[in-house]
Amino acid sequence: MAELVYPPVIGAAHTLFRALDIRIDMKGTENIPRKGGAVLVSNHIGYLDFIFAGLTARPQKRLVRFMAKESVFRHKVSGPLMRAMKHIPVDRQQGESAYQHALESLRSGEIIGVFPEATISQSFTLKSFKSGAARMAQEAGVPLIPVALWGTQRLWTKGRPKNLKRSHIPVTMRVGEPIEAPKDQYAGAITRRLRERVQELLEAAQAAYPAKPQGTEDSWWLPAHLGGTAPTAAQVKEAG
Repeated sequence: MAELVYPPVIGAAHTLFRALDIRIDMKGTENIPRKGGAVLVSNHIGYLDFIFAGLTARPQKRLVRFMAKESVFRHKVSGPLMRAMKHIPVDRQQGESAYQHALESLRSGEIIGVFPEATISQSFTLKSFKSGAARMAQEAGVPLIPVALWGTQRLWTKGRPKNLKRSHIPVTMRVGEPIEAPKDQYAGAITRRLRERVQELLEAAQAAYPAKPQGTEDSWWLPAHLGGTAPTAAQVKEAG
């Protein structure tokens, strides 16, 4: 079936990024398979992460179907677009149907995008990973593709006003080699290995990031362990 909506949306995103002078540094895209199913797994630090994570598949001419919370599909603007792009709504109270939908898509050769932290990390460090991505990869017999994003939190993240002005914000993305998910291994062990790899990629993206905070007030987007003023994971948990 022809993709009538997804490619134009990607084109519109590229136009917006050029207008905002967002400097994208993307490496490792050759690790996205040119054909066949895969589970693309990314860290989650901002509301636009699904757009950037999806862009990592474009050099290989692939589209990513993301699993997203069901409320996004009820929105009058985003809802019709999400459905037309064949993303998968997830009702957290009844997640089994979304899981089965994702499995069918994987078996038919699609790339499914997952944020295994489930919510945006306000500390900008990796939260614990849920095992759903590993279990899907095991059941469908497809690899996991680890991805790390950095800089997207500066555009729009939880608890901060969005910054979609022409502010020359860099975004760094790193894609790792596929991780196999054998059916005879414990999903928790695969998930730990996956999280470790995403952590390595995140640290590589942070090391390559070309910008630094311009003073104390601008250091909100940098994690505490890197000298920034973002809350620690423990502080976020205590406040929540």
